[in-house]
Amino acid sequence: MRLMGAAVSVALVAGLPLAAARAETAATAAGAGSAAAGEKVFMKCRACHQIGEGAKHLVGPELNGLIGRKAGTVEGYRFSDAMKNSGLTWDAATLRDYLKNPRAKVTGTRMIFVGLPKDKDIDDLLAYVGQFDADGKKKP
Repeated sequence: MRLMGAAVSVALVAGLPLAAARAETAATAAGAGSAAAGEKVFMKCRACHQIGEGAKHLVGPELNGLIGRKAGTVEGYRFSDAMKNSGLTWDAATLRDYLKNPRAKVTGTRMIFVGLPKDKDIDDLLAYVGQFDADGKKKP
């Protein structure tokens, strides 16, 4: 929140529109990744997850509206007790840690993926996943 306040303050002093300040803050929070590159990174996730309109649960839950959602709460998917009781909310920082090493972040998770070692891949993946609202539609 402190980052958002700073961006908004700078925008107001510089005479920039508030919407531009919020967009820049969101890009900073997401690591300014590339959604197009993130779509390619998501290929590593597709064996277990879907995203977008019509997405369904596979081995893992569908990922629509992931950013800002409480972990272990997607309707119709059976999560591990570890995930349901993790107390996590999927923001950029939490997802970065989780995607680096899922089993270290949530001990007892059923997710078998070993993680993404490259920060750029994580930033790109967050930019891609962050485009989708809870209904699977791309945000404007």
